[in-house]
Amino acid sequence: MLFVRDGIENVRVLVLPDGVAADGRCAALSRAALVTWHSSLEGMVHQVYVNGCLAGATLDAEQRHLVVHSPSSFQSAVHIEVIAVEPKDARMDFAEELERPAAGGGRVRLVLLRSQTLPIRATANIHSNHGAGQIDYTEPLNPAPIAVWPCPQDKAGFGMAQFGEGDFGYDSAASVGFGKGGFGNGSFGLDADAVEWVSPPLALGRYRFGIRIADARGNESPASETGTITIIPAARPAAGLEVAAFDPQTYQLTLNLLD
Repeated sequence: MLFVRDGIENVRVLVLPDGVAADGRCAALSRAALVTWHSSLEGMVHQVYVNGCLAGATLDAEQRHLVVHSPSSFQSAVHIEVIAVEPKDARMDFAEELERPAAGGGRVRLVLLRSQTLPIRATANIHSNHGAGQIDYTEPLNPAPIAVWPCPQDKAGFGMAQFGEGDFGYDSAASVGFGKGGFGNGSFGLDADAVEWVSPPLALGRYRFGIRIADARGNESPASETGTITIIPAARPAAGLEVAAFDPQTYQLTLNLLD
């Protein structure tokens, strides 16, 4: 057992101000943050990871807080995770074994293996169910068809490249070589490389995607569909807080979020 996630809950992050003015405004240029949590685990120390990178570890098994530095971003939330490890592993970095937070939250990245059996002028169209129900094949998500072979030299096979546009004597000179792509998915001696597509920001929902390949005449292949992918867009962080009102009788403080 290298690290444990179960038993850790109520993780909270509070930005620590560098200074507070008389009117309640604060400066937080250092981006220091206090991370607190509850843990039922005994005899273990805790590590804190910020955006998938080790930010620090507790000094003993009783400590349930740690000050870390977080990146400044007004476009996506900062991902903070707390795990428990044996005291002897307190300084060991488990970043490679943790699931990395997705970059550009609310987006999906699809990878299509580009087999040499696909025709030279093949194009791909990507469809979705828009977050619920069945996949809509009437209108693709991509604004224009995606060229499977944007570079003619990538297409292998004698006579399959555009004459005069490949390297001298080699039609497949620029195609993915053996051991460089998806092993076992390409023709003999040539691996299959990949075409990647990243979606625009998506709303909350349970998405399914379908990909269809079309040849130069418009004939489409049967759809290849993904499983269900749950999208939960990251909350857009507030640019700051300001004091709107304070009631000294009830000690109630009202704050405004700044965009």
